[in-house]
Amino acid sequence: MPASAMKTRRVAVLADSDTRWKWGALTANRISPENSDIRLDGYLLRGRATPTARQLQEVGVHADSLREVTAVEFLRTMAQESYDVLVLSLVGGGVQAMLHGLKRIWEGRTERPVVVTGYVGVVYEKLADGLLLRHGADLVLANSRQDADRFRSVYEGVGADASSVTEVALPFLGGEPYAGEHDPYTVVFAAQPSVPDNRRDRTYLLNRLIQHARKHPEREVLLKLRSKPGEHTTHIEELPYQKLVQRLDPPANFKLVYGNMGEVLDRTDLLVTISSTAALESLHRRIPTVVLSDLGVREVLGNHHFVGSGCLASWDQLDEGHSPTPDEDWVSRQGVCADGSYDTAFDAARERIAKLLERPGGMPALTPYYTPATAPGYLPGILARHHLGPDGSPLPGAPAHDKDPGPVRQIVRRAARGAYRHGVQRVAPVIRRMGEL
Repeated sequence: MPASAMKTRRVAVLADSDTRWKWGALTANRISPENSDIRLDGYLLRGRATPTARQLQEVGVHADSLREVTAVEFLRTMAQESYDVLVLSLVGGGVQAMLHGLKRIWEGRTERPVVVTGYVGVVYEKLADGLLLRHGADLVLANSRQDADRFRSVYEGVGADASSVTEVALPFLGGEPYAGEHDPYTVVFAAQPSVPDNRRDRTYLLNRLIQHARKHPEREVLLKLRSKPGEHTTHIEELPYQKLVQRLDPPANFKLVYGNMGEVLDRTDLLVTISSTAALESLHRRIPTVVLSDLGVREVLGNHHFVGSGCLASWDQLDEGHSPTPDEDWVSRQGVCADGSYDTAFDAARERIAKLLERPGGMPALTPYYTPATAPGYLPGILARHHLGPDGSPLPGAPAHDKDPGPVRQIVRRAARGAYRHGVQRVAPVIRRMGEL
């Protein structure tokens, strides 16, 4: 009996960081039929951003099984297991590599999972590059009406099939609507690992946050952090705020906090950020939300995405009590369902998946836009990063391509990854600073 005919839907999620695991796992639940059970198997792609146990616990998403794999190990598993849906929650290059690997192992098969991919949050850079690397999945999810229009335009502009683009919403929106000020009034700055990316700007933001706490001693001012020093997220953080704050003397009403963003928003009266997706979570709940303009409104910061939102403001304005009023049309175009329509945001994706699973003759072969013929100077390098050849098969010497890793190999891998993270987090920044002298 095929998995698609069972009441329990089997879903696999492959993710390469804590935030992508969160997006992938929550998306898997959102796109499953409301009247069905779901068995969720999680696979964490081994790399610099593989989440730690603490990060996974903070995400708070349950999986029936969860294990770490290389790309080749994952493909071997997909050749043996039977799933209804596979969510690829990876960077664009990772998605493209998996699409070609999956195409090879499923060659000649009509029963295969529906392959779904998309973006964790706001898409403000590398639009064409990222989209074309994701082309070939059965569904490419767009988190808003604006993104869906942009995605289709890119695909159609290069002559690629755009039918996979499916409008949804961010899967982690939710929580109770803002009901008024708390006691104490709480300001939360949602930090980002790589924005801004230099010590001067990050120190400036930290100083302004501390100054705001001093100016308003009646308020609680929280710096919401994504990771602890040594942990990696979707982006590398070379200058953690935890280290920068050690040189300062913040007041008692200033605190560093971790944990689930939704739980922090439960006590937030003003959410401040540069360009974090947390702004959309906050707007969804109608919490007053500010996107800072202090460092300019620039593509490199990502806050250009919020032009027209009504949320751009500076610390000077916030110090004087400014409270922003979001533009309702802008909010609606961004997939922020503050109007109560969130429950139906994933209906189109559910319907499309159901039709594919019931397709007469089974599932068609995966057909990525990039092939060795259309991108011979680009695709082989993308695949080689994951130890795959141009045809999607494992390259000679690919790690564990023919057997599961034993206990010794697992220990060596953990030690090697720890050494790599130490090099990126500690050694590389020092070398770069020495080069600037």
